[in-house]
Amino acid sequence: MNRAHDHQHHHHAPDLNRAFGIGVALNTGFVLVEAAAGWWSGSLALLTDAGHNLSDVLGLLIAWGASWLGQRKPSERRTYGYSRATILGSLISALLLLIAVGAIAWEAVARFAAPAPVPGKVLIIVAGIGVAINTATALMFVKGKNDDLNVKGAYLHMAADAAVSLGVVIAGALIIFTGWHWLDPLTSLIIGAVILISTWGLLRDSLNLAFDAVPAGVDVAGVRRYLDQLPGVKEVHDLHIWAMSTTETAMTAHLVMPQASGGDTFLFGVNDVLAERFGIHHSTIQIEQGSRDDCGACHR
Repeated sequence: MNRAHDHQHHHHAPDLNRAFGIGVALNTGFVLVEAAAGWWSGSLALLTDAGHNLSDVLGLLIAWGASWLGQRKPSERRTYGYSRATILGSLISALLLLIAVGAIAWEAVARFAAPAPVPGKVLIIVAGIGVAINTATALMFVKGKNDDLNVKGAYLHMAADAAVSLGVVIAGALIIFTGWHWLDPLTSLIIGAVILISTWGLLRDSLNLAFDAVPAGVDVAGVRRYLDQLPGVKEVHDLHIWAMSTTETAMTAHLVMPQASGGDTFLFGVNDVLAERFGIHHSTIQIEQGSRDDCGACHR
């Protein structure tokens, strides 16, 4: 049996840790300010958004910790290292947001029964600060959001927060002009809906990766077609593709080649194409000269 491996590790941008640090510091400070303003003014929308922002601080910390663990080197005991921590981090972050949505909906429905007077100017000023902080934080994660689900989770949290804070600003303005204080709990429900929508995709993708599903950006049919069309390949079987982390994809495959030739040159060439064309940087190719029925260790 011949095997070839391609282990090209892809690390986050050097400034990612700085982005996480700044994001955590800014949002922690804002949570304290917003919670104090919400308690003083009696605004459920501000208290709700502060609670959500606190969950986002926890989400940023989880994503930061997962990113750090994912960069640790493999050991004799953990031969894949801790790269899977990024998948678990994005999953935990999504679950935290779903819990926050439930709490928001519960409090908003209760407040509808007895809407309390809310100073609209306070909503506008505090939420306006939130728009600026959340937008600035989201922009720091734009660069890596398409390559790392863990970073995408952080980006979505901050982008949703910016939209939510903008909604609170609008609610404050409407309360000033209309006097409709029930807009405060209504805004809370809208906040919950925005969070749920933005979280659903993150939860789905995180669960898929946790259960070793093929990463969304990998064309399985294209990979099989490429391997089938290689010179001398009679059959491709036991093709498995899964995520080692939110940035690294692994693959194993058995190629039946009765007249196997090319040696390492052939194998290395296949691995290079898998990496460049399909984004698979951890590939293991097993060459067999017999039929599939002769492969006693194969899983069908």
